[in-house]
Amino acid sequence: MHYTGTIWRPPYEAWSALLQVTAGCTHHSCKFCTLYEDLPFKFRMSPISEIEADLQEIRRSAPNVSRLFLTGANPFVLEVSKLKEIARLAKQCLQKLTSIGCFARITDITPKSVSDLKDLRALGYNRITIGVETGDDTALSFMNKGYTSTDILEQCHKLDEANIEYDILYLTGIYGKGNSAEGVAKTLKVFNQINPKLIGASMLTIYPTSELYSEIQNGRWTEESEIEKYEEMKLLIRGLEIKTVFAAMGASNLLRLQGNIPDDKELSLMHISEPTRPY
Repeated sequence: MHYTGTIWRPPYEAWSALLQVTAGCTHHSCKFCTLYEDLPFKFRMSPISEIEADLQEIRRSAPNVSRLFLTGANPFVLEVSKLKEIARLAKQCLQKLTSIGCFARITDITPKSVSDLKDLRALGYNRITIGVETGDDTALSFMNKGYTSTDILEQCHKLDEANIEYDILYLTGIYGKGNSAEGVAKTLKVFNQINPKLIGASMLTIYPTSELYSEIQNGRWTEESEIEKYEEMKLLIRGLEIKTVFAAMGASNLLRLQGNIPDDKELSLMHISEPTRPY
């Protein structure tokens, strides 16, 4: 397999076959992110010859695979024609393939029309994972995410119209010390208007090589305490009014939880407050 650097995938894609179609991130400017710093380039699309060779290898090792997860920070940025070509090659090679997922940025969806998205859905693209992080414009701007809360709403509504399911990632601690209550309130105004199948929460972890670390050293931003981060997570869970799954599954989470909202809301809140209780 032509894997380049560290390969990242969501925890819930553990049973998917991983196919590299891109490496790196087209944005590569979020202040907290260090995920792709081990690459000697910013972004690269895999040659079709490599994709075809890797599909053949998947067929030999896992001929009955039903789902592919395309690796790279945001493969959904590729032009519609290229995404269609990848899907057709995959379906020709893997006879039982039914769905294709990948990471995406909100800005990857923007140039695609609803008609384009419907075409991609017909070819199997479904349950894409979007690193939204927050719906608070102040935090989005400070962290240099490259889009606004209005963009989140508009692009997720396009996915809804195209019948493409999506999961979103939330970054607990993104607001900085003392700002979480206001940040969560603004985020809930966004999240309660969209339809993610799952909201996956991770704890913000700050590495010395990140731009955010420099902001802290220069006194321009202060990290939330671990207690404040969990209080923030509770505020988010308590305020969710949509039907979704809330999960904290990644390695950055001290407490692991997964529950259906609204049915398991109180149980999830109790687990955060009293983590020694059975869950």
